[in-house]
Amino acid sequence: MPPPFKVELTVHDPQWSAAAQTEASFLRAALGPNLLAVHHVGSTAIPGLRAKPILDLLPVVQNLGEVDLQRQELERVGYEWWGEFGLLGRRYATKNEPSTGRRLVQLHCYGVGSPDIDRHLALRDYLRRNPQVAASYEDEKARCLALHPDNSHEYGACKSAWIDAVEAAAVAEWRSS
Repeated sequence: MPPPFKVELTVHDPQWSAAAQTEASFLRAALGPNLLAVHHVGSTAIPGLRAKPILDLLPVVQNLGEVDLQRQELERVGYEWWGEFGLLGRRYATKNEPSTGRRLVQLHCYGVGSPDIDRHLALRDYLRRNPQVAASYEDEKARCLALHPDNSHEYGACKSAWIDAVEAAAVAEWRSS
């Protein structure tokens, strides 16, 4: 399990989108034809939203079992492998800045057809379309940061009820469109 780290929220950086595209090119090289798409999700994918300066990327692969066999390729491009890490059907890996150890990227890899792909994309798109909901999320993040400034795991757990509620609305809207 990756150790918790101090939580930092920063103003949205328009360069996060370009950094996500660059990282996607490393993933294409590492995973080859098994990789079908790389989606930029999480707070860094929401323009205007304060976020931890950590890219959340969602690689969609043809065969999740093949990703297990490609673990060394991901490690070669700088990722630390965590396996499912508590979510059935996901492969989780992180990339840190070598000199400082600061987290740079989190991969949430799913096989094509996983409902978790829609869940992540629905929430991202919902927050992009609803600035008032994104502002509410920023308030929730600030509240959780005040409670858990030195523990990213507790910070994440703190905001999970808010995310679950909004995600349910986002997925319902996604499915009806």
